[in-house]
Amino acid sequence: MNQLAELEVFIAVVETGSFSAAARRLSRSPSAVSKLISRMEARLRTLLFERTSREVKLTEAGHTLHREGMRVLEALTEAEGALQLHAEDARGTLRVHSIFTFAKYQLAPVMADFMRDNPAIRVEFLLSNDPLDMVEHNIDVAIHSGALPDSSLIARRLLSSRWIVCASPEYLRRHGTPRTPDDLAQHNCLNFTHRTHWNTWPFTTAPRGIKAVGSLGADQGDMLMQLAVHGVGVVRLAEFHIRGEIAAGRLVPILQEHQPDQAEPLFMIYKSRRYLTPKVQAFIDFLDRRFGAEPLR
Repeated sequence: MNQLAELEVFIAVVETGSFSAAARRLSRSPSAVSKLISRMEARLRTLLFERTSREVKLTEAGHTLHREGMRVLEALTEAEGALQLHAEDARGTLRVHSIFTFAKYQLAPVMADFMRDNPAIRVEFLLSNDPLDMVEHNIDVAIHSGALPDSSLIARRLLSSRWIVCASPEYLRRHGTPRTPDDLAQHNCLNFTHRTHWNTWPFTTAPRGIKAVGSLGADQGDMLMQLAVHGVGVVRLAEFHIRGEIAAGRLVPILQEHQPDQAEPLFMIYKSRRYLTPKVQAFIDFLDRRFGAEPLR
């Protein structure tokens, strides 16, 4: 029997005043309770009770154990109560890892609504394009684009978004509009400086993709978008990232008839399917309502 269980038996004896009454409360035999108390005294090397034929009385050591033991049980009760409260209410710090562009252009505009509905949650964003170890970095939810790494984590499709090849009107006036994917060899194509599958641009005439190269690159999609908006070159970025620039006319889609009719999925990733904390469940439900019903296709 563990020490906490022993402590509960000890306190039952104190509160009922006898081994037999404690045994009835705990659905045990009086001899089992007596033997357990004797084992405690042997381990602690001190008497806890003075026994007579009519009653048991606490010794000085017994009083000390009772006082400290009650503190232990009260602390345990408070801890369980806090966990129960935690299990009922969405509260605490929620750590979210996301690719930068999705966080900036899709999450940031809707977070005020989430915070209004969940005032007891504090959200901390960790932004990078590279996957992070969710346990090491204490991440609750991650937003991941593209192929998923093999892992024991739970992944749910959040939405799908097409990738669009585009350039600014100024760039196209100065350099002409590419008519076929092969024409890109004559243009300044903006791409990521780190190794990523995004640097290969697929087309229907080149399903394995072409390596688009140019004189400028960046390790962050927002920089590539700004370079394209300012007429530096041609870029290929996710629709959820650049649709505002396209709607405003600052970027113009090109080679659309040559682009494959497919969209890249974005996933919500979390650690457990069965024991989601309320704060994680609240965030997942919110993302489902905001993005799951209307995929960006």
